[in-house]
Amino acid sequence: MIEVKNVKKYYKVAKREKGLSASLKHLFSRKYDLKRAVDDISFSIKEGEIVGFIGPNGAGKSTTIKMLSGILYPDEGEVVIDGFIPYKQRKTFVKNIGVVFGQKSQLNWDLPLIESFELLKYIYKIPQQKYDKNLQKFTELLDMQGFLNQPVRQLSLGQRMRGDIVAALLHSPKIVFFDEPTMGLDVVAKEKIREFVKYMNEMENTTMIFTTHDMQDIEKVCTRLIIIDEGRKIYDGSVEQIKNQYAALKSIEILLENGKKEKYTFDVNKTPMNEVMERLFSKFDIRDISICEPEIDGIIRDIYEGGIRVS
Repeated sequence: MIEVKNVKKYYKVAKREKGLSASLKHLFSRKYDLKRAVDDISFSIKEGEIVGFIGPNGAGKSTTIKMLSGILYPDEGEVVIDGFIPYKQRKTFVKNIGVVFGQKSQLNWDLPLIESFELLKYIYKIPQQKYDKNLQKFTELLDMQGFLNQPVRQLSLGQRMRGDIVAALLHSPKIVFFDEPTMGLDVVAKEKIREFVKYMNEMENTTMIFTTHDMQDIEKVCTRLIIIDEGRKIYDGSVEQIKNQYAALKSIEILLENGKKEKYTFDVNKTPMNEVMERLFSKFDIRDISICEPEIDGIIRDIYEGGIRVS
């Protein structure tokens, strides 16, 4: 569905020297440095995959997503999505994709939510039967019946986000790009959106790409993870694989007979689990014990900071 081969993208950054004479000279003769925002990235995504595409700020992920959606063109390499070259065949291509920006709404601020949907029906030329079917299904799944007729400006952030997701999916796109879809939402709203996304993937086989800083989005929704840093891909594999391969630290929490709780962290590469358990049971009177798996956000943080080397 998505094929990215050796893609590079450069930006010109104005080069300025200090001093008044240098500033005056800069007005008439400008010099630039080339910054490589995306550096020889390659990957392929199959139809129906949900992929987390993450990296620290400035890593190049937004630039990559803009090339995938046809907003930008690659300076080198090629991008082919569902047989289209996005930036060359943009008008036809955009009919097959949906985009959800957590920081930017595609809804009309002054219109009731339902009228924004009606407007999108005409823009995408969605057949009436298909529109009615999708709208009814999405409204029920996202519990939107109570605010369809409210102006968008009166909606809460969680309500508006649900509206934006429906707006991106009304025309039944084959591919959906999510950019921070749960940012700023409460726990209940986040969970509702995650459940809806998983449902749409399972029922419609929609291909989805997430850029997010919320690792719960990755763990609960995505099956695959691509990590980029400084414009380069540093990891491409399953979420479980990265947890198993790079998470050496585990925690054991014990409840003692006196009601006190103790927590111990250890490195499984240095001390086997059975040895840790033997030590604990020989030292304490234990009523209950639980083993905590490492959270993926901690692993990703270590990768960003260079504490874990990935291949």
